[in-house]
Amino acid sequence: MKSQMDRCSISIPSNIAEGSSRTNKSFSHFLDISLGSSFELQTQILLANHRKYLSDENCETFEIKIEEFQRATMVFQNMLNKD
Repeated sequence: MKSQMDRCSISIPSNIAEGSSRTNKSFSHFLDISLGSSFELQTQILLANHRKYLSDENCETFEIKIEEFQRATMVFQNMLNKD
């Protein structure tokens, strides 16, 4: 589980960085991949909490941060796709 969480959390900023040098359409695709990784990480956090590897308090904190990232990324992606 830790390994999977590591891969997800590394994938999020890596895809944003890679896509930032591309066209808007291509960048949007990399943002989609980044968002997918964030949803995967969110699921892993919920599973870690369910298995008692992660406290309820930490789980809630992480969920809030991930959801903030997801909302901000979707807003940015919508703005990017309007151009």
